[in-house]
Amino acid sequence: MSLTDKPSLSGMTRAEIADALRTLGLPEREIRMRVAQIWHWVYFRGARDFSEMLNVSKAMRVQLTEAFALRLPEIVEEQISVDGTRKWLLRLQPVDAFDKGAEVECVYIPESDRGTLCVSSQVGCTLNCSFCHTGTQRLVRNLTTAEIVGQLLVARQRLGDFPDRDRPTDGLVPAGEGVRAVSNIVFMGMGEPLYNLDNVMAAIEIMADGDGLALSKRRITVSTSGVVPQFERLGAECGPALAISLHAVRDELRNDLVPLNKKYPIKELLQACRDYPGASNARRITFEYVMLKGVNDSPADARELVRLLKGLPAKINLIPFNPWPGAPYECSDWETIERFSDIVFNAGYASPVRTPRGRDILAACGQLKSETEKLRASARVAAG
Repeated sequence: MSLTDKPSLSGMTRAEIADALRTLGLPEREIRMRVAQIWHWVYFRGARDFSEMLNVSKAMRVQLTEAFALRLPEIVEEQISVDGTRKWLLRLQPVDAFDKGAEVECVYIPESDRGTLCVSSQVGCTLNCSFCHTGTQRLVRNLTTAEIVGQLLVARQRLGDFPDRDRPTDGLVPAGEGVRAVSNIVFMGMGEPLYNLDNVMAAIEIMADGDGLALSKRRITVSTSGVVPQFERLGAECGPALAISLHAVRDELRNDLVPLNKKYPIKELLQACRDYPGASNARRITFEYVMLKGVNDSPADARELVRLLKGLPAKINLIPFNPWPGAPYECSDWETIERFSDIVFNAGYASPVRTPRGRDILAACGQLKSETEKLRASARVAAG
């Protein structure tokens, strides 16, 4: 059996690892112990080879090596921005005979007190939001649980964010005592997470498991364009922080910017937010609002936003539009953004203006897809 034919235990849930071990004929009383051992080595220590698992018997390590792999998505390309943002193009293992090896992008954003990893949940996207470059790439498929978790494992490997592993020496990764290189996860990469809810929730449970990756669910944010029927289940069964891609205060405009609004209009969306399990002043819902020049950035828009969110435990992230080739919009002027922010802030809502990160490598909000797909296609044509 070749390495790529072997099932990979990296990214599996505890139940999946247990099922895999049953194929080896292990007695049930032994399986629980082996699952705990493998979990520790894969998710806490970042093992990439079964030979590293020193508290597992040599015979068992040989058996695991013959039957399984610890395979992760392959880094095809890494780009590092002048501001330290890193973008990885990752190739996924084919899931069937028709899959040629899909690719996704994830982004790492370092700050002084945290490191945020923006992960993808689908290959491509089906929402066609008019301001978002990712939306111009057709949907290929959902990512599996292992492929979602694999993005975090790749990032932690690359950043030396496991015990006894060296961090990059470029000074761009938080290195303070007790500061993890990846401390926060945002599902804001390629795809709509709530259209892949089962795999997203399973991935979050792995990421938040205290015996392994141990991320707090308060530091895991799922961003959605508004798949309203899934809000209750996400909040009740999983409980991450919630972010809403709002971007407009009138249905007519939001229908154009976020076509999903035609199915779940603003009034219905905001009611689902009010009902979101766990939402409180301590766990506010984030509303993302991209600033588009002359489109949604007037003082009247700001006042209507305040009116719509009245009584909701909310904060508003104002996002300067990040341009991409052929984009039909421009970014609002800075004075306009500041005036908009002041109106929201004076009404009692936090309204930070998100500092654009990774623009020079097309890694900023709304830019994923980037030129990677086009450039790689062009290279293939030239090579052919």
